[in-house]
Amino acid sequence: MKRITFVFSVLFSISLWAGNYVIDQAHTKVGFEITHMMISTVEGQFKDYVANFEYDEKTNTLNKVEAKIQVASIDTENQKRDDHLRSEDFFDVKKFPTMEFVSNEKLVIKPGEEKILKGKLTIKGITRNVDLKVRYVGSVKDPWGNERIGFEATTKINRRDYNITWNKLLEGGGLVVGDEVTIRIRGEGIKQK
Repeated sequence: MKRITFVFSVLFSISLWAGNYVIDQAHTKVGFEITHMMISTVEGQFKDYVANFEYDEKTNTLNKVEAKIQVASIDTENQKRDDHLRSEDFFDVKKFPTMEFVSNEKLVIKPGEEKILKGKLTIKGITRNVDLKVRYVGSVKDPWGNERIGFEATTKINRRDYNITWNKLLEGGGLVVGDEVTIRIRGEGIKQK
């Protein structure tokens, strides 16, 4: 009986420290960058998404990171380009409306640290392993009593790995759109009560 009580006490105390966090969209940006015509960089973002994760403050363990992005919410501040990106040439949002990221391991990370979180990214129905470089900026309690975690995450992918292959040849050589995409996420998570 003592052993059962001890195990229950340990599990209960761990659950008090572990928290489920939801991304605060008002203070988060899911952005990307890609080379245009070999001379400049186009930036954009996705504005409609949901994401959550677990973080245990006692063990500094990040776990169960999940995100779902509505691809049609892409915004590069150019309507014509955004419509083209939504089309079959690129994301084909009618057939593949969402992209998703799911972590597949736990990560011990403390405030101020930067580490690699491994996971799976699905775009256009194709799933690939990706390494997210995550920086845990810190935590704070806001004026309304909410606990918040600040973070940044970056990774690079090849868009061709996800069957996003549209391109045009430039007159002097080279291509209109680069293959390497930098994904950059900055934001805040709010602990659920």
